[in-house]
Amino acid sequence: MHTAALAAMTLALSLLTACTSRSLTNAPVEDRGTSRPHSAPAAVNAPARPMASMPGADNAGKTGYYTVKPGDTLIRIGLDSGQNWRDISRWNAIDNPNQIEVGQVLRVTPPAASEAAVTRPVASSPAAISTPLPAQGASVAKPAPAPAPAPAAQPAAGGEEDIAWLWPAQGTPIAGFDEVKNKGIDIAGKAGDPVLASADGCVVYSGAGLRGYGNLIILKHNNTFLTAYAHNQTLLVKEDQSVSKGQKIAEMGNSDADRVKLHFEIRRQGKPVDPVKYLPAR
Repeated sequence: MHTAALAAMTLALSLLTACTSRSLTNAPVEDRGTSRPHSAPAAVNAPARPMASMPGADNAGKTGYYTVKPGDTLIRIGLDSGQNWRDISRWNAIDNPNQIEVGQVLRVTPPAASEAAVTRPVASSPAAISTPLPAQGASVAKPAPAPAPAPAAQPAAGGEEDIAWLWPAQGTPIAGFDEVKNKGIDIAGKAGDPVLASADGCVVYSGAGLRGYGNLIILKHNNTFLTAYAHNQTLLVKEDQSVSKGQKIAEMGNSDADRVKLHFEIRRQGKPVDPVKYLPAR
């Protein structure tokens, strides 16, 4: 009797061991270690490939070029370089302006202006370049002399620096210029108050694609100056539209702001300057 019970107990232990062994062997294993980290938000803006392989990498650090940083947009780059973002897109053959890469090097000055300093102009007309070479022994007619270049257009009296600026809104300034904390001035007002073009110019941006500015208009006045008008409730002009000094271009609002106000900037070659030093005394 004792022997039979011992044998039964031994058999049960054997079966239990076999079952446990089978369960451990066949159970699926899920790796929760660090070999598969979750993607962090910062990775969205991180370079997707080595910096040396980025478009334009050979031009990094050169005058007239800009290396894209995390959070950049073509609109921001255009404002900071004093250029139309559409021109920057064209100069760099960017098909989709929403797809630029961190580390990519962009040309931010017109190609003709930057290349003229390093490349001597070729003294031939476009027609001569496209004309096939004559067969051996054939006579070659001398090309007609190129016409004298037209004189360059003269800047307005006093040069590009001499712009008779207009206050863009009638309210009281509530925040002054600070190159670090406030790149322009803030002007108080009521929702719907008119926002006026501070000088003649062309609309290079009209939209809400630049964080911190709300509904924004950027005007290009010449090769030196841009102005920016932010936090509007309504935009009344479109990109590529020419506007006149004093023309109503928007209505004041509080888009992306804590109160109704106009944030106004003057950019000289992309660098923020104190608008009060340019605007007429009140």
